[in-house]
Amino acid sequence: MAHLHLALELGGGFGRAGRLGVLARALLARGHGVSLSLRDLGTTQHLLADVPAPRFQSPVWQGRMEGMPPNEASLAEILLPQGYFELTGLCGLVQGWRSTLAAVQADLVVADYAPTALLAARSLGLPAVALGGGFACPPAARPLPCLRDWDQIAPQRLARAEAHVLNVANAVLEHHGAVPLPCAAALLRGDDALLATWPELDPHGRTDHAIDWYGPVWQEGGAAAPAWPAGDGPAVFACLKHEHPAQAAVLSALVEAGCRIVCHMPETAPGRPPPVIDPAIAYVSHPVALEAVLAEAALCVCHGGEATLTQALLAGVPVLMLPMRLEQFLLARRVEGWGGGINGARVLGDWAPALQALLGDGRWRAAAKAFAGRHGGTTVEDRVARVVRRLEHRLA
Repeated sequence: MAHLHLALELGGGFGRAGRLGVLARALLARGHGVSLSLRDLGTTQHLLADVPAPRFQSPVWQGRMEGMPPNEASLAEILLPQGYFELTGLCGLVQGWRSTLAAVQADLVVADYAPTALLAARSLGLPAVALGGGFACPPAARPLPCLRDWDQIAPQRLARAEAHVLNVANAVLEHHGAVPLPCAAALLRGDDALLATWPELDPHGRTDHAIDWYGPVWQEGGAAAPAWPAGDGPAVFACLKHEHPAQAAVLSALVEAGCRIVCHMPETAPGRPPPVIDPAIAYVSHPVALEAVLAEAALCVCHGGEATLTQALLAGVPVLMLPMRLEQFLLARRVEGWGGGINGARVLGDWAPALQALLGDGRWRAAAKAFAGRHGGTTVEDRVARVVRRLEHRLA
């Protein structure tokens, strides 16, 4: 059987690591060899402890780059300060990936937001595919899309960043005698791009039915469903981080609306005080059994991470999204566009009207239920099995 190396280089949160864990288990069950490179070996341990596969530290850029615009407007501008500004540094990162791929004797590289792993594979002549939820798998057509179409971003600025990234990446390939990339999108897509999402969740707004939409893959699990606070108000599940500046205001607004809230907030475990103390809020620091919790919920509040967001919508539950990163904002805007929830980034201080709409106007719940009707016929296992078959076909 083949050996597949699963690579994660950029991005925050646990969603991508969980997705690679699910894929690793499925590949191992099919008899393949698997190894993983991860951006953060420590915080992903709880997700991957049961995966019997070697794990490596992803080569990632450790330096700081001054002079970049504060509003990164394209994937090229995101890559520039991650090692793509100058040739020497990128050569070092690629050499690290080449060493890992040679050590594990990889037959195929699967990269989830790991463009430098794809670049290293190309330099070695190894087949490599991108797997992702849409954001880091841009459309094949050039140029790379503007990620801030609401800002006045000069086209020349985007073109300069994209040309610079492509030139530096191709200089690395030339150094190794490899075939150059035709465009910057190919750096992120590899030989093939497997979109683990659906059109309604694609930050780039693609609706092409000719695209193979594999659907979201996430790691399921969690403890038993916690008990809801007493009362007869609407049940609301919240998954929040202390870093968001509005998390206390939103929780207070939910209490004032008469809601009963189960709030997953991991930071409360080490002793950090809850932002709002009220009998209507039950805080939990451990992952919960989302399917059971969402079956009783009238609303989900989260930051727009794809796993929680998708599970809420598949349960027919509308979502109030509080994005913390550009990727989450684009996803929240996409979901709001078809009525699955409200993008909290456009709420200016007063949360009561948004909550009243989500809890009282049936259109939001109807849109979420329609989404569930379109996509609820498959399981995570079904979707990951399709990905595995596609990978095996490419190996063959």
